[in-house]
Amino acid sequence: MTHTVRTDVNGQPFSLETGRVAKQADGAVVVRHGGTFVLAACVAAKTAKEEQDFFPLTVEYRERAYAGGRIPGGYFKREGRPVEKEVLTSRLIDRPIRPLFPKGFANEVQVICLAISADRDNDPDVLALNGASAALCLSGIPFQGPVGAVRVGRVDGRLIVNPTTSEQSLSSLDLVIAATEEAVLMVESGASEVGEETMLEAIAFGHEHCRRLARLQKELAAKAAKPRWPFDQNAGRDPALETRVRELAAPRVLAALGTHDKQARAEALTRAFEEVVHALGADEAQRAKVREAFERVEKAEVRRLIVEQGVRVDGRKVGEIRPIWAEVGYLPRAHGSALFTRGETQALVAATLGTKNDEQKIEALEGESYRSFMLHYNFPSFSVGEVRRFGSPGRREIGHGALAERALLPVVPPKEQFPYTIRIVSDILESNGSSSMATVCGASLALMDAGVPLRAPVAGIAMGLVKEGDRVGILTDIMGTEDHYGDMDFKVAGTEKGITALQMDIKIAGVSVEIMRAALANAREARLAVLAKMRETIEKPRTELSPYAPRFVTIKIRTEKIREIIGPGGKVIRGIQEETGTKIDVEDDGRVTIFSPDNTSVQRALAIVQDICREVELDRIYVGRVKKIVEFGAFVEVIPNTEGLLHISQIAESRIRAVSDVLSEGDEVLVKVIEIDQNGKIRLSRKMALREQPALADKEKLRNPAAANPPRE
Repeated sequence: MTHTVRTDVNGQPFSLETGRVAKQADGAVVVRHGGTFVLAACVAAKTAKEEQDFFPLTVEYRERAYAGGRIPGGYFKREGRPVEKEVLTSRLIDRPIRPLFPKGFANEVQVICLAISADRDNDPDVLALNGASAALCLSGIPFQGPVGAVRVGRVDGRLIVNPTTSEQSLSSLDLVIAATEEAVLMVESGASEVGEETMLEAIAFGHEHCRRLARLQKELAAKAAKPRWPFDQNAGRDPALETRVRELAAPRVLAALGTHDKQARAEALTRAFEEVVHALGADEAQRAKVREAFERVEKAEVRRLIVEQGVRVDGRKVGEIRPIWAEVGYLPRAHGSALFTRGETQALVAATLGTKNDEQKIEALEGESYRSFMLHYNFPSFSVGEVRRFGSPGRREIGHGALAERALLPVVPPKEQFPYTIRIVSDILESNGSSSMATVCGASLALMDAGVPLRAPVAGIAMGLVKEGDRVGILTDIMGTEDHYGDMDFKVAGTEKGITALQMDIKIAGVSVEIMRAALANAREARLAVLAKMRETIEKPRTELSPYAPRFVTIKIRTEKIREIIGPGGKVIRGIQEETGTKIDVEDDGRVTIFSPDNTSVQRALAIVQDICREVELDRIYVGRVKKIVEFGAFVEVIPNTEGLLHISQIAESRIRAVSDVLSEGDEVLVKVIEIDQNGKIRLSRKMALREQPALADKEKLRNPAAANPPRE
């Protein structure tokens, strides 16, 4: 039986339907918003693997090319590995639903979301998140949802829920929020330097609409949900063992947490754990349970120190930033570089300037587009002292890079002002929390070192939260341990003026608006302090580019001349580039940009382009080349690719019997432009040119010796 529930979102119909398709999945929902459809399905293993100590949740989001009426590019003409948008959306779905599975649940769960129709007005990503939550609520899997999700935009000071593509292009805010009826779970935002109060207002506005969509999912579940699986969260726990571990571990953990260095602290905790195992006489079968109980003690002690004493494991107070040092120009051959270190987190960031040819082509449901600003983040295992497979970037790396890119994009100059393609690479050399925000700071420094005229530098800070009943500790510049054991990871990036990016994940039932307001206020104070430290390293963008960066010059030509510069099959532009060693970009509006590391090469290419684009002027005298002889005259190329007619009557003062008596093809001849008609046709006169400028007669190179004294008829 098919069940459907409906509402309106931003004036368009929004519905959830189940029972028509994918009926063998544990839960399946088709989400419709306007003409965009997303199918979300979930399946879970009926039993957990033995000795599995983690929750194996997999979330996959894919966009089918047929959804947008496209055939995929490439040799195979089918969808391949997930593109960045699909990876980021998979993360977007995973982050708010993962905390809503009960502790100890270890059955493998797979959620697959497919965008199967796209109307180019409504983005499928937030629909997929709603669909994933609804499918889980229907499946019987012990999921503590539902979760509603919306996108919030801000156009002309007015907040809009799920803005259309055209509305998004005008919006100063792009905020995705996921929440239960009770609490916000996840926020992902990019913004054009908006204030903290505006961001809070947008979050509250979005939460109201999330509640509405969560209630809609409950309505569907009441009609069609399968019986809930029985699950005891405390099954397998040994209270007596946990009590004994707590007694043995608490003093040892407290002593180890007094060690402020990350590596030394980790070694001290490892020794404490081994001492507890030895004291208990635990065998290998019990070791895993002792480990779980030991980590609960560690978590409790870390949190107790914060809420009771305001002390953190590295010795800082809750509002204190770790020591910062930075330098620019670290890499001599990079176009711009920076080394940014905050505590035990260090990012090496390099900026590279390229041309339009270096832009990334994006094939999306909305069509093709080009990306001229890219930020790539890498997290090698040595940065945390571990041994792991070294391979291509994973979801976490892609997500952190996207967050840092979003933070910087609002301050990057437009292409009209700075026509370079810009690529930033951040290699994390050390990590103990907040490496994505270190990337933001390092990228700002590297861009200024490269001479990119940023509107303002951007800094980022990661905030945390520990909440025990009514006791709250808001943490500034969190470390890895505080991220792991805390209740919130709240990353805020921006300029002195306002926020440019925000990412928040909450692990508890919820936080009040007052707590969020306090966290944002503390983040602003910390951000300003970090910006001040960055100014000590480099105050503003350099006025000169690196000697290894391409130089450029931009001119504007008439659009009719574009064909002449490019030539048949690109022959002309390729020839100019090969001759001068430059790269030339030609825009549809007539903007021509010439790049080369050598300014002399730029000027040579510019002279050729200008020569091609020269316009013939009325009453001006030129030295032209005879291209063709005809009975009634000759066609003379006045400037490259532009010819005019030199009539037989205009060749000489006296009448001549034949054009060939005076001129031959290839001759250079002095001519004056005497007429340009409304169709652009040009009439020339040699006799008027010689009459007005007799001193220029020797510039003619005529192969016919009779030309000087042409025979009279």
